[in-house]
Amino acid sequence: MSAARERVEQLALIPAPLLNAPVEAQSGTPRFARGRGYGTYREGMTQQQQYSVVRTYPGFELRCYAPHVLAEMTVTGDFDSAGSAAFGPLVSYIGGRNETGAKFAMTAPVIQQQQSARQHDVAFVLPADADVANVPTPADARVRTRAVDQEWAAAARFSGRWTESSFEEHANKLLAAMAAAGVEPIGAPRFMRYNPPTTPWFMRRNEVIVPIAEPVMDAEPAT
Repeated sequence: MSAARERVEQLALIPAPLLNAPVEAQSGTPRFARGRGYGTYREGMTQQQQYSVVRTYPGFELRCYAPHVLAEMTVTGDFDSAGSAAFGPLVSYIGGRNETGAKFAMTAPVIQQQQSARQHDVAFVLPADADVANVPTPADARVRTRAVDQEWAAAARFSGRWTESSFEEHANKLLAAMAAAGVEPIGAPRFMRYNPPTTPWFMRRNEVIVPIAEPVMDAEPAT
């Protein structure tokens, strides 16, 4: 098979809305689907986690994430297999395997964070209207739900394969850019995956984010 034909067949796997998905404005402010301030940034038809870009720096941007609810579980294994191992139980939960049979739309991103050498937390972000007080208890004891308050983070976007080496490379670049800008981390890097596995690696939207304290916004960013 020629390289050109292989590329065409790979592109055929992607839903048409994703090929024409909106991109972020040049100013670094996301284009939101609705509302003012926080909004739901959409790529194709998948609801994505709400955030607002508050400042851009060389190599990354500062974001303020709206309060949200996670469905998550801890997986034992290596980095590269953690997402696949958690996918089934988490999909089952949003698909109705819970105490009320409630179903939730699939959202993006899928979040992964390493807790130890062979333990990883993998999470789905529930839709923006989810309330932790009302979300149903998972039927699978491995799955848990929790609320996350408004959160600030540095974020960098990249494409490529979902491997530990790729994540570590971009996490180290982000940490170096943060250090150069005088932005201090207060937590470990997280891996954010926005696309289904059928998306060709060169078209994937991946991100690494690092939690930070609420920034003081009265000074211009370093250049």
